Amino acid sequence: MAIFFDPCAKIFTIETKNTAYQMKIDKYGYLLHLYYGEKIKQNMDYLLSFLDRGFSGNPAEEAENRTYSLDVLPQEYPYWGSGDYRNVALWTENPDKTIASSLVYDSHEICSGKYRLNRLPSAYAEDTEADTLKIVLRDTVNGMKVTLYYGVFAAKDVITKSVTITNAGEAELIVRKAASSVLDFIGGDFDLVHFQGRHAMERNLERLPVKHTSMVIGSRRGTSSHQHNPGMLLCEPSATEKSGSVYGALLSYSGGFTAEVEKDQFDQTRMVLGISDELLAYPLQPGESLELPECIHAYSSLGFGKLSRIYHDFIRDHVLPPKSKTMKRPVLLNSWEASYFDFTGDTIVALAKEAAELGIDLLVMDDGWFGKRDDDNSGLGDWQVNEQKLGCTLGKMIEKINALGIDFGIWVEPEMISEDSDLYRAHPDWALQVPGRSPIRSRNQLVLDLSRADVREEIYTQICSVLDQGNITYLKWDMNRSLADIASAVNLPGKILYDYMTGLYDFLGRLQKSYPDLLIEGCSGGGGRFDTGMMAYTPQIWCSDNTDALDRLRIQYGTSFFYPVSTVGSHVSAVPNHQTGRITPFEVRGLVAMAGTFGYELNPALLSEEEKQQVREQIGTYKELQPLIFSGDYYRLSDPFRDSFAAWNIVSKDKKECLLTAVILENHANMAVNYVKAAGLNPELIYEDQNGNKYQGAALMQGGIPIVPAMKDLAAYQFRFRACES
Repeated sequence: MAIFFDPCAKIFTIETKNTAYQMKIDKYGYLLHLYYGEKIKQNMDYLLSFLDRGFSGNPAEEAENRTYSLDVLPQEYPYWGSGDYRNVALWTENPDKTIASSLVYDSHEICSGKYRLNRLPSAYAEDTEADTLKIVLRDTVNGMKVTLYYGVFAAKDVITKSVTITNAGEAELIVRKAASSVLDFIGGDFDLVHFQGRHAMERNLERLPVKHTSMVIGSRRGTSSHQHNPGMLLCEPSATEKSGSVYGALLSYSGGFTAEVEKDQFDQTRMVLGISDELLAYPLQPGESLELPECIHAYSSLGFGKLSRIYHDFIRDHVLPPKSKTMKRPVLLNSWEASYFDFTGDTIVALAKEAAELGIDLLVMDDGWFGKRDDDNSGLGDWQVNEQKLGCTLGKMIEKINALGIDFGIWVEPEMISEDSDLYRAHPDWALQVPGRSPIRSRNQLVLDLSRADVREEIYTQICSVLDQGNITYLKWDMNRSLADIASAVNLPGKILYDYMTGLYDFLGRLQKSYPDLLIEGCSGGGGRFDTGMMAYTPQIWCSDNTDALDRLRIQYGTSFFYPVSTVGSHVSAVPNHQTGRITPFEVRGLVAMAGTFGYELNPALLSEEEKQQVREQIGTYKELQPLIFSGDYYRLSDPFRDSFAAWNIVSKDKKECLLTAVILENHANMAVNYVKAAGLNPELIYEDQNGNKYQGAALMQGGIPIVPAMKDLAAYQFRFRACES
């Protein structure tokens, strides 16, 4: 058991392999946070200080003692109404319209196994792999119960948190703000690292010192968004890839979120992470509960690299669908950049024939196969095969493709509806729209109200009808706009965004159960919903609509801080690139895409014979290396935003195999030699590369590999090292 309770000191201690987490029930029942960090063997309540802090208020129990204030004490789940003026986790509106709470300890439970959430995705484990701590806090005035859940994965150095708010009173409560996790630090300076961006340039690392202000990032878009990823890091200012304390917090939620970091008047730092409180007004009738998304926490005393590998292992083993652990991912060709909307059944089969000749496993028919859909202005919601366009039934076309030795996949966008569609003409109230106002359109489409069960049922039935028409092994689930008109014909505005997201998860969960062998790839204009909420259903997500190899180096660099390579949808595309116009060598595009699920976004018929041979070689190399790429330990060897080269290596768990990739980003006359230092090897072993050269592991890590300048732009290098006898 990794959870301990000291009944005399009233202290909870959570232990993982290398970390400890402590909290204390104080003499008034308030739950105070004591410590999170490297493993210790002591009660840490000696860190608490009690001083008269002037304008910091005192609770009723300490009316005569000005040295006790929740405005300065570290808390496990702070709330408005305690005299704490910092960012809090919880705001609730009482039946009399006041906003106030008073949460004190009620009970706790420690058990083997991992808690599970009902409406939201959560990490899973065998009973021997995790333990659960459940702490119940109660408001003695309105009867509200707040249950804090802690999932402890001791061997993985991970602690998950979730919260359930229950109205155990006799009148309606309204939840205005409800975060999933809080971390309070009594002292210390920190930097905030977060991942900002935009469509087609997601997850750019930004590092900022935490100052005496409230730093807020998040998404109001109804998705986790291209603009901010729902994860952040707090680190000591000197932290690097290999050294220093780093704390991670990653929210398993695909909707709007808010992350707050604040240094207070006494240099204490608080981090709050949860669903967005903007437009939130969730009513709870007596007996009803609100379940909050899970937050995944990890700590590393050995810098960013170690923390990333903790998250990679955890997501692979405890978040992604279990079948994805052993699933051999197909090398696919997507039809989008090959033909866009302009195709027939014959041209799709011809594309499959080209793919088969190159050794590609799967052809994906992208947008344009359904309803009235020859551009992006119509047809969404009408998920019936356009047999006139295909010239045959979907089943017949799939049979032709399968006969070539190729699997078949298909694109859908089930959350959207076009005004020019039969579905909208029959059910205009099924779209999210504000009554009496013109809708906000994006990509000339509206959003279906997935908070409604009847809407979900209709779309689910349509999608299943398509999937049942043939041997479809892959589904690309897209979502190409943000939510704007937050109004429903049947749901309350303050509930819509949360209920929409739980409705989406319900839909995906049903699909997962009905088609257990179907590989679903997530997408939201590329990486607009790249999060562990979606990954519970879609083990790979299209990393970005930007397939330019140079830009992808930077996008995939930021992505790697939390997410494993096996989740990163990455393909070789045509040049000039369709997003940037840049021309990059075929070899570079291939090596960059190998740091992901690998595939192609192009028309093979337009390739030269030399390029086709390169495709065959790339596919052969990738298939040989996929087990290492997907399960090995990932090390960042450079920062492509600052360095003149991008480099990374992946090392097998037994440290006997290593794949090192480097791309030179700058090309100048008379350039210096770059030395790329490997990481994660066994320093005592001897490694042999593909050319028969031998190196000691220590030499590769301390001296590095010389990258000799090449007389070409964006030169790329791939080294494969295997341990040998001598």
